[in-house]
Order: sequence, then structure tokens, then C-alpha cells
Amino acid sequence: MAVDGPVVQVRGEAYREVPPELARFAVTATARDRDREATLTRLAERAAAVRVLLDGSGPAVARRETGDLRVRPETRRSGERVVAWHGSVTTTVTVTDFTALGELMLRLADQDQVEVAGPWWELRPDSPAHRAARHAAISDALLRAREYAEALGARVTSLIELADAGPADRPMFARAAFGGGGGAGGGPPELELDPQPQTVQAAVQARFTISDPVLG
Repeated sequence: MAVDGPVVQVRGEAYREVPPELARFAVTATARDRDREATLTRLAERAAAVRVLLDGSGPAVARRETGDLRVRPETRRSGERVVAWHGSVTTTVTVTDFTALGELMLRLADQDQVEVAGPWWELRPDSPAHRAARHAAISDALLRAREYAEALGARVTSLIELADAGPADRPMFARAAFGGGGGAGGGPPELELDPQPQTVQAAVQARFTISDPVLG
């Protein structure tokens, strides 16, 4: 496309830190026994105990997904003789109520042969924070174009092209691991978790026409 008059090309950027909207953590129940059926039975029982706790958590749990079931034999180094069977099943839990997060994770970790890892803090894919960052990047591009034009004694007259140039947002996380084993006493201790701010970035490339500069 032919363009009449001078053109200025700029990059607009925006960087924001916003509170997370989701927290994910993983719950893994394990079992080990010399007998395969006993291993499977124990694994099923422990996985069911995890489900009962999650069922009783109310609206704090927005989503849960079972994504990793493993059953494997343990053999001697010098042959294929099976000496034990190992089983594990992992459930990923998504929580929106952060006030209940620490208590829920510790209650799960207090179960026999259960490991809890996480949380991983995230924004929703459709979070308004992404849209706000893109708008801010466009405003930054326009501001830069006007600054360049003013330095030349000109003004921005029209937009030729606008293209997204931003990197993908990277979810940030804090990780903790808890090994279950039936805690003694009157229940697990309290645990306070500090949600980690999420970085939201956006960048655009823009081309504008400007009026004739005053160079003299």
C-alpha cells in the first residue's frame, strides 16, 4: 500500500503485576505392597479418601482432574522376579478461594501416603488483565509516535498498521511439597499462603503517518 508523507514506526509496551485469580496444586496418593491386588486396593482406598475431602471442600474447589495413574512392578536387579508393586494416582485441583487454600492442602497432606505439591498461581485465560495490558500497549505506541512527531515539529495524522508483538504471558508459581502420613494430635497446623503477583505483558508494533516535519 502506497503511503503519502513521512512515516514513523514505534513499539508500544505495557507491563503490569496483578493479583492471581486461580491456584492449582497436585495431590498424589501412593501405595506399595508385595501383592498386586493389595496395592491396587490400598491405592483405590487412598484415592477415595482424597475425593471425600475434595467433595467436602464446597465451592472453594472450582475444578479437579485426575491426570496420572501409574501401576508398576519392582523387580530384582538380576532378573524379572517381581518383589513389590507400586501404584500412584495424581489429581490436579484448581481453587479460586485462596482463604481456604492452605487449610485444604494441609488436610489432604495429612492423609496416609499422600503428597501435595504446589500451589501454582495463575490468571484466567480470559482475565480482564490481558485486555487492559493490550490497551495500555497501544496507548504507549501512540504516545511514542506523538513524541517523535512533536520533536520534528509535526503531528500524527493517521494509523497505517498495528500488529501484536508481545511475548506470551508466563504463569508464575510458588512450590511447596507436603508428605502425608497421618499426623498426630488434633489435626494439621494452619498454613498461610501469600498469592504471588502475576506478570502481564503486551507489546505492539505500529506505523503512523505524520505531517511534514519542520526541519529548519
